[in-house]
Amino acid sequence: MKIERLGADKIRIFLTFDDLTERGIKKDDMWREVPKVHELFSEMMEQAYSELGFDASGPLAVEVFALPAQGMVVIVTRSKNDEREEDRFEDEDGYEMEVTLEHSDVIAYAFRDLEDLIRMANVIQSGWNPGGTLYSYQDRYVLLFDTPDFDENEPKYQALIAILSEYGEATSVTQAVLAEYGKTVIAEDAVGVLCAHFH
Repeated sequence: MKIERLGADKIRIFLTFDDLTERGIKKDDMWREVPKVHELFSEMMEQAYSELGFDASGPLAVEVFALPAQGMVVIVTRSKNDEREEDRFEDEDGYEMEVTLEHSDVIAYAFRDLEDLIRMANVIQSGWNPGGTLYSYQDRYVLLFDTPDFDENEPKYQALIAILSEYGEATSVTQAVLAEYGKTVIAEDAVGVLCAHFH
C-alpha cells in the first residue's frame, strides 16, 4: 500500500492486488459492501494519518479506480462542510463517505529515466509489440497502453505487466491528466519507435 498527498484535503492510495489478496479481498469485492472492505478502508485511513497526518474526520469523497492487472487506486478527498447531507452515507466506523467506482482499461507505468524505458521497450519488443503512447509528466516518463483487446488471463498479458513492473512502477495518472498537464513524447507505437531509435 502506497499513500501520497495530492493536496491539503486530498490523498491517493495505491493498492496492488497482493495488498488485496493478503486481506482476503477479491477485485470484485471492492464494488460491494463487505466488512473486509470497511476494515481495509479503516486501515488506509489510519496509515494516512500516521504517515501524512491526514485526518479523515468529517465528510469524505472516495473515488475507487480499478486498474487492469495492477490493482486499485483510491482517492480520498476531505469535503467542505457546506455540501448537501443527503448525498452521503455513513459506514459503521463513523466515516461519512460518498463513493464513486470506476474501471479503467488503461495500463499506465512511470519510468524515472530513459535508460529503464529503453531496456523495457527492447525486452517487450522481442516478444510482441503492444504499441503505446509515451508522455513526459512530473519529471518522469509515463507509458500508456489501451487494453480493450487484452485478455487479463492471457500469459502474454501477464508477462507484459511483469516486465513493466520490473523496469517501472504502476501509476494512477489518467490519460486526461497526461494530455492536459504532460507532454506527448511519442503519440503512437511508442515501444516500436523507442526500439527503432535505441537498441
